[in-house]
Amino acid sequence: MSSSFITASPLPFLLRRRSSGEIRNLASVSSSILPAFGTVIDDGHLQTKNFVVAPYDRRYRWWQTFLVVLVVYSAWASPFELAFKKVATGSLMPVDLVVDAFFAVDIVLTFFVAYLDKSTYLLVLDHKTIASRYVTRYYFAMDVASTVPFQSLHRLFTGHTHNGLVFGILNLLRLWRLRRVSELFKRLEKDTRFSYFWIRYVKLICVTLFAVHSAGCFYYWMATHHKTSDDTWIGTEVHDFEHRSIWLGYTYAIYWATVTLTTVGYGDLHAVNFGEKVFSIFYMLFNIGLFAYLVGNMTNLVVHSAVRTLFMRDSINEIFRYASKNRLPEGLKEQMLAHMQLKFKTAELQQEEVLQDLPKAIRSSIAHHLFRKTIDKTYLFKGISEELTVQLVSEMKAEYFPPKVDIILQNEIPTDFYILVAGALFLSNLGSADMVGEFGVFFNIPQPFTVRTKRLSQVIRISHQYFKQMIQPQNEDAKIIITNFTQHLKDLKQEVLQEIPFLPELLEELNTEQKKLEKRGSTVVMADSSAVEELNALRDNDHLFIF
Repeated sequence: MSSSFITASPLPFLLRRRSSGEIRNLASVSSSILPAFGTVIDDGHLQTKNFVVAPYDRRYRWWQTFLVVLVVYSAWASPFELAFKKVATGSLMPVDLVVDAFFAVDIVLTFFVAYLDKSTYLLVLDHKTIASRYVTRYYFAMDVASTVPFQSLHRLFTGHTHNGLVFGILNLLRLWRLRRVSELFKRLEKDTRFSYFWIRYVKLICVTLFAVHSAGCFYYWMATHHKTSDDTWIGTEVHDFEHRSIWLGYTYAIYWATVTLTTVGYGDLHAVNFGEKVFSIFYMLFNIGLFAYLVGNMTNLVVHSAVRTLFMRDSINEIFRYASKNRLPEGLKEQMLAHMQLKFKTAELQQEEVLQDLPKAIRSSIAHHLFRKTIDKTYLFKGISEELTVQLVSEMKAEYFPPKVDIILQNEIPTDFYILVAGALFLSNLGSADMVGEFGVFFNIPQPFTVRTKRLSQVIRISHQYFKQMIQPQNEDAKIIITNFTQHLKDLKQEVLQEIPFLPELLEELNTEQKKLEKRGSTVVMADSSAVEELNALRDNDHLFIF
């Protein structure tokens, strides 16, 4: 890669601030617009050609959303016009023509919309390939059939209006457009900017309303086409219903469809003739499936929100049973319960649970953002290099501890040391950015102290083994850390020194060795104590000593 494309930044790349526009674009690109592994993409592939529309383009998405609004109208108008023929050739005809015109424009636009090749998962941008694919699929025929205004064309060529059944059936072809609503809901369910619960809830409401509306309109259509109007479900209540208001008939139809859907059965309206009874049988069978679909989805949504609470209660009950069977002391049982409750309360803040599936670069950047300030204030790491800081921060683990809980036990084998981020501990009244456990780690001895939380505390933990691996190749940083640790030992209070008997003697040895290191060697001698005067006299494998 050319050096002109390389930029240096004091922070990891992922921490650099992005504009809101970039974030929206990243969120809007579907994960399916990704090439298969091994597929080579040239630099200009994602740049569409002239007169080719990308399916993830924001303007095209807005156009699709606008069409969904028109689909909602078509879903209501098509069954309504079948039942009430007067509006099909009256007040709703101009609206239908305008809606059909928009969908005709969309048919033309589809000839220029790139599509995803399922074999390579790349966008196809060739005009001829796009057009050929659209024309040869059944989508094109259904789009045209659902858009052509058959009744208006018949009136244009014949000069008179025809209200036959055939045009009402052809108008139902517009329900083909409902697939756009289904695609919209699928996209919204995956969009994190919207609540998944409410998207699913609105979808279930729409399905129910459409089922009731369609059934009500078909019930009314059957009543109007029966040979004896009084021998129908509505004719027994409203004898001249065909000459009454359209909205009166629609209200009766929706009322009976709703009563039948909910299986209430008040008895004021009921199926009278043979056709209505047959349709009611199939409608109620359909309602069984619809009811199961609605109840199943609602149960899933409600139970999903309560699963975490149920799991917490089960875990607490298991602790009670375990403590009872093993006769644990009351104080230890309370610590176990407090830890379990805190675990569930802070589950959203535990980075292991949130970040475990993310790439290491993102995890490192987030850890850098969360813990960098605390590391800079910690005495042990003051003055170390940026490289070592990034390595240490990337492997830190965040933990929460409830009040009066032991973090480190005396004489415990050292495995980690901890940095306090927030809270307080019972050990010389430690506060934010203070460390515990480093004595056992540095001296490789059992922990000399018991460290207990005073209140709710957040700590970050560093593994002993990982710390040693990071320090070994970093000679300069190791010297800085040892110097910081030695200075910290010198500043310890007398009561702390008394807890570790060998510390005073160790400090004297450290001071002595430090003084030796500060002296600069001036004489080079060999193993036989002879001084080296010329470098040319040295041979391979000679042992040299500096004084």
